[in-house]
Amino acid sequence: MPKKKILGMPKQVFWPVMIVVLAILVVGFLSGPIGIALFGDLGFPDWMKITTPKPELPSAELFSIGPVAITNTILTAWITILVLVGLSVAATRKMKLIPGRLQGALEMVLSWIYNMCVDAAGEKFGRKFFPLVATIFLFIIVNAWMNLLPGYNTIFIELGNGHEAHLLRGANTDINLPLALAAITFFMVEYWGIKTLGGFHYLSKFFNFKPLINAFRHKEGVIGIFNGVISIFVGLLEFFLEFVRIISLTFRLFGNMIGGEILILMITFLAPFIIGIPFYGLEMLVGFVQALVFCNLALVFSLIAVTPHGEETH
Repeated sequence: MPKKKILGMPKQVFWPVMIVVLAILVVGFLSGPIGIALFGDLGFPDWMKITTPKPELPSAELFSIGPVAITNTILTAWITILVLVGLSVAATRKMKLIPGRLQGALEMVLSWIYNMCVDAAGEKFGRKFFPLVATIFLFIIVNAWMNLLPGYNTIFIELGNGHEAHLLRGANTDINLPLALAAITFFMVEYWGIKTLGGFHYLSKFFNFKPLINAFRHKEGVIGIFNGVISIFVGLLEFFLEFVRIISLTFRLFGNMIGGEILILMITFLAPFIIGIPFYGLEMLVGFVQALVFCNLALVFSLIAVTPHGEETH
């Protein structure tokens, strides 16, 4: 007779595993602040107790290179770049017609992003937007997921002025990184719009004086003048909204990432060990969603920029 299984595990393995998991849950609860408040200090060793988290919005300066201050978020951004470069080199060093696991995984991700760009913007512009969209997506998601690794937000160093700071902190939780990504996106969107449509034609959708001039030229009366003024106002509003995109992209990514970091810190403090695992899974999903939203918005803004004025709704 086949052995009975529970959740895919043999019965004699399942119950010992469940007992160990339950024991860790109980110990994590009792060694946390809630358990201590309810039952007092039961004498657990110090290594099982997590110090009170002190989340701070500004990143901490670790050292400086000349006049440039190197913060813990800059350090993690560099680590992310090294990880991405290392994975790319390892996956493409020995390219094969039948790819291995790493090459196949990288090709699958890049193909998915490329198809997303082509489906939204067509072959011509999809190929043009792909490098920016793929870079943004990979940089944000790797930053977000690496922030969940052991060592991030748990290793402290002395700064020499009586203060201590995290050695590693998620780069997405520093508002300067989302702002930099938003500024790069803004610059590329405007560059593609001007290069594709021409400077005069592209800027005419923001500074559209033609309807008002025609209203006076053809003596269209009050209604024509009113429509011309409205066209100017709408154009200036669109010009203002181009810069508002920088703010919206920045705070959407920053707010979700800093909120997730604080959630993880508080959950692991209140109930250490296994209880926090579901929240790590949630943060992995949030990191993916935020990377996807940011790169999709960059793709949409780029497509709008290269679309001739008056054809956006077609």
